[in-house]
Amino acid sequence: MSKKVAIISANGEIFDAYKVFNIATAAAATDAEVTIFFTFEGLNLIHKDAHKALPLPAGKEHFAEGFKKANVPTVEELVQMAKEMGVRLIACQMTMDVMNLKEEDFVEGIEVGGAATFLDFAYDADITLTF
Repeated sequence: MSKKVAIISANGEIFDAYKVFNIATAAAATDAEVTIFFTFEGLNLIHKDAHKALPLPAGKEHFAEGFKKANVPTVEELVQMAKEMGVRLIACQMTMDVMNLKEEDFVEGIEVGGAATFLDFAYDADITLTF
């Protein structure tokens, strides 16, 4: 029986994206069933435009060189990898309503759902993480 990993993504900065998608893809690579619930600023990580242009925080610009030298995938590539590995991406309906966002504002392949949709998965999760 595979493990289940439930991840809540509530922050939308570039380092948050690397944390969320690195853990999600690593878990998926071990055949874990992975679901990520994106809420509030976390929606930036799957927004079809925003996830491609997440800036490095002021004073952390030197990470760009490190990412390049370490051959770290871009956030856009990590999102694609997660989708290809079967990671379930749920955008929070309530936050979308508050921010006046529509499903078409996000990368293809996401699911729109409320907290109850995520909890149906998370109740049986072996690991739950929040970023």
